[in-house]
Amino acid sequence: MARSDVHPIHRFESWQVWPGSYDNPPADGSFPAPPQKGFHITRATRIASMGSCFAREIKRRLQQRGFTYIAEEAHHPAAVHASAAWERVYNTFCMRQIFEYTFETWKPRQRWWQAPRSGRIQDPYRRVILYGDRTEAETDFARHREHSRRALQSAELLILTLGLTEVWQDRRDGSVISLPAGPYVNEDGDMCDYEFRVSRHAENLDNLERIHAIMARHNPGCRILVTVSPVNLWATFRRDLDVISASCNSKSTLRAAADEFVSRHDNTFYFPAYEMAAIYQPLTGRTYFADGRENFHINKRTVKFIMNHFFNWYAPSEPFEPFDMND
Repeated sequence: MARSDVHPIHRFESWQVWPGSYDNPPADGSFPAPPQKGFHITRATRIASMGSCFAREIKRRLQQRGFTYIAEEAHHPAAVHASAAWERVYNTFCMRQIFEYTFETWKPRQRWWQAPRSGRIQDPYRRVILYGDRTEAETDFARHREHSRRALQSAELLILTLGLTEVWQDRRDGSVISLPAGPYVNEDGDMCDYEFRVSRHAENLDNLERIHAIMARHNPGCRILVTVSPVNLWATFRRDLDVISASCNSKSTLRAAADEFVSRHDNTFYFPAYEMAAIYQPLTGRTYFADGRENFHINKRTVKFIMNHFFNWYAPSEPFEPFDMND
């Protein structure tokens, strides 16, 4: 039990108090957490994931450890980040659209972009996926929907990594594009129907609830593990806020939405990857930022720290890997 001079009568569990506060032990390399994690997995558990850049790290380490990671469309470059060719998914709106086009009828008013000069066809909703013509695009997307359905329907655990709250939305029907990039934008494609805005807590929570409702119909036995990506914004489109504050706002909003979301459902859980990187690593005297030009990413040591906790929490039958403070 831990103690506090502020609340001398109450006795807290060690994971309820700030590491190193008062006479309590400092951060020792093992992230403090309640003993009950909610579920366990084995190497046979079928795991799918989607999300931002950190989702790619989760995929890589699950595969390295020999877990049954669902990998549809392995031939497709856009599948390197997730369980199907969803590409990187930075916001909950694009996540929601994936579930809607996978299991329902989803027909945005602007389905494809055609670059004005090169004529290439671009998928606005899956980052920068390009085709030679519209027939090729439609054929590949129909195939993609089948792979997406197989991945989501067969998953026993689905990991969603939430990235940011900044979105570009079609004013006409509310659909959200991945981001304004690629040949269509670079070749001065018409973007007048799209507006930038910052999404808020309630609508991000609504998106998570919509995802849960769709999964409840099509794969009710699947558990959903939500995490907030510890990768910061490289740049913000906001004109009223600096990039550091904008990044903090994104993470805080998504963390609050995730907290309420998991409190509503017995089959949803939260994994504190963001907290492990942004708060706990500095408590041990270490930075979590990567070196070099992409210093908004997290370094390999922090990824290892996070994923070691993931395996030790949720796969207790796996050999235990101690946390080396000098690693």
